[in-house]
Amino acid sequence: MHTNDPFREYELNMTRRQLLGRTTLGLGTAAMANLFGSGLLADDGASSNASYEGMHHPAKAKRVIYLFMSGGPSHHDLWDYKPKMQEMFGKDLPEHIRDGQRITGMTAKQKTLPICPSKYKFTQYENNDRGVYISELLPHTATVAKDLCVVHSTFTEAINHDPAVTYIQTGSQVPGRPSLGAWLSYGLGSMNENLPGYVVMHAKTSFAEQSLFSRLWGTGFLPSDHQGVLLRSQGDPVLYLSNPAGVSRKDRRDQLDALAALNQEQYKRFADPEVLARIKQHELAYRMQASVPELMDISQEDDETINLYGENAREPGTFAACCLNARRLAERGVRNIQIFHRGWDAHGRLPKEHESQCKDVDQACAGLIKDLKRLGMLDETLIVWGGEFGRTAYCQGALTKENYGRDHHPRCFTTWMAGGGVKPGITYGQSDDYGYNIADADGNPIKPKPTKEHWTPGTMHIHDLNATILHLLGIDHTRLTYRYQGRDFRLTDIHGHVMHDLIA
Repeated sequence: MHTNDPFREYELNMTRRQLLGRTTLGLGTAAMANLFGSGLLADDGASSNASYEGMHHPAKAKRVIYLFMSGGPSHHDLWDYKPKMQEMFGKDLPEHIRDGQRITGMTAKQKTLPICPSKYKFTQYENNDRGVYISELLPHTATVAKDLCVVHSTFTEAINHDPAVTYIQTGSQVPGRPSLGAWLSYGLGSMNENLPGYVVMHAKTSFAEQSLFSRLWGTGFLPSDHQGVLLRSQGDPVLYLSNPAGVSRKDRRDQLDALAALNQEQYKRFADPEVLARIKQHELAYRMQASVPELMDISQEDDETINLYGENAREPGTFAACCLNARRLAERGVRNIQIFHRGWDAHGRLPKEHESQCKDVDQACAGLIKDLKRLGMLDETLIVWGGEFGRTAYCQGALTKENYGRDHHPRCFTTWMAGGGVKPGITYGQSDDYGYNIADADGNPIKPKPTKEHWTPGTMHIHDLNATILHLLGIDHTRLTYRYQGRDFRLTDIHGHVMHDLIA
C-alpha cells in the first residue's frame, strides 16, 4: 500500500476512460463542443445554427409536446370504431384471430375470452376519405378532429407496463438507454439558455396505479446535462431551486464561481466530460432561479385562454395546468416537453376509470391545439398522444354491457399526432374487425415486423414512431448516434422507418 504516495493515489483514481481522455484530444474536444455549442454539428460541417432548421435536413417542427397516457388507453373505447363487435357480444374470440399470440398471465387462465364491444357511441368527422372516428368520451377532442392524424396500426412487442413504457420512451425494453427527449436535447441543443432543453411534468390523476421512474426521461449513457428536468406542482417547481434561508443570490453566485473553479481543476486532471456537464447544470440552475418562477405564474393568462383548457388549468398539477404550462414552455424556446398522465390500466371497471381519465385530458388536449393554432405555433409544434400499448378486444373478468375490463394488448393500438408537419384530419392503418390485429386493405390480419428491411406499409412500430418524430425535427434517426462501450447506439437501435405517408 502506498497510502502516502500522491502519484500512486492519482493512478488508483484514474479509470481507463479517464486515461484515454487524457491521451487523446477527441474526448476533450467533444466535451467542449457540448459545453459551448447549441447543438451537434451536422455531418456536412454546417455550423451549430443549422440545428434550428434541423441537423440533417430541413425540419418541419421546432419542438415536440408528448402527451403520454401511461397504462394503455383503450383504442376500442376511444378511437377504433368496430361495429361488427356489437354482433359478437360475449362470444369467444375466434382462435384464428388470436392465432396463438401471447397474452398476459392475468387472462391466460380464463376459460373463455369473451368479445367485449365498446358501450360508447362513435361519430365520424369527415375531412376526406380517411375521416376520423372519435368516441363520445372525447367531445372536446372531436372539435379538433380536422387537425389530428390518427394512427390505428401502432404496435410493440412488450406486453407488460414497465418494459413497454421503457421501450417506447428509450427504444429498448431493458433500462439504461437514453430517453427520446435526451436524444433530442443531445442532437439539437437548447433555444433558451435560461430554461432546460427537456422538461417533464406529471399530471394528477385519480387512478395512479403505475409508478414512473426518472430513467424514463433520463440520459442513460449520454452526458447528464441532457436529462429531462421535472417540474413539480407543489413547493419549488424544481427541487432545490430556492436558496436556503440566509443565502442571498450574490452568495449563491460566489459559491458557484468557487465550485466552477474547483471543477475546472478536476477536469484538467481527469478530462471527464461529466465534470463540464456538472458546471453547465449548475449555471443553468442559477439562471432558472429567475426564469422558472415567471414561467409558472399563470396569473397573467386571460380568461379566454383559461377557458380553452378548462377551469382545472388554474389548479397546479392538473393535466390542464400541465398543458397550459407546455404552451408557455414552447413559447420560451423549450424543444422537448413531456406530460405523463397515469391511470389508464383498466383491467376492471373500465367505463368508470376511462370516463374519469377522459374528463382529465379531453378539453386540455383540444385546448392545447387551439391555443397553439391561434398563436401561429401549431405548424412548428409536433403534438404526440398515446400510451405504451392498447387494450384487448376481449373482457378480463366478468362481462356486462355496462361494465367490463380489458387486458394489455400490444398487437395494435391507436396514437395520434397533430401539427409539426403531419397530415391533418386523416387516419392511417387499420385493425381487423375485432381491433385485435393490424389488417391489410382487405381487412385480413397481418403480422408486421419492426425491422426497416421488412417494414409493412400501413403499420407503425414504436421504432417507426420515434424515427418519424426525429425526422420531423430535422434528424435522420440512423445518423444520430453515440459511441458507448465500443458500439454506436441510437434511439431506434437497428430498426425504424420514417412514416412519410403521414408527413404533409
